[in-house]
Amino acid sequence: MPSRHRSRQRALQVLFQMDLGRHSTERAIEAYYDSLYSEESEERPGQDHFMEELVKGTVARTAEIDSRIAAHSEHWRVERMPAVDRNILRLAIYEMSSGLSPAAVVINEALELARRYSGDESIPFINGVLDAVRRDEPESGDVPGGTE
Repeated sequence: MPSRHRSRQRALQVLFQMDLGRHSTERAIEAYYDSLYSEESEERPGQDHFMEELVKGTVARTAEIDSRIAAHSEHWRVERMPAVDRNILRLAIYEMSSGLSPAAVVINEALELARRYSGDESIPFINGVLDAVRRDEPESGDVPGGTE
């Protein structure tokens, strides 16, 4: 089983692929697993349940999540945001609001994804939006005993 950090990276890659390619959720997940094959490995990679949960949950609640992003991102329309940033925000807001991990962990992980896959200017923007969303959460999304 991959680490949650790795699962989040995978989920971002699948969401990004879906956003640009307009693939169905199942097709995008299958395509991602197919991409993990290498010339040296004929074995199918193990299923990443956490990644799949993040992707499916994010996709199911995209309209709600996008309205939350829009409410907390002054002068930015969601569809005009860079695709990577938009999907980092979607992923993090889904994970935070679903109570899968503590909000502080989710925000930290989102910032790590931004450092790796986006530009330096995106980091404070993503941090600001996620912090505003966290403050609006009824219980701030923190889960006692949440694991990483």
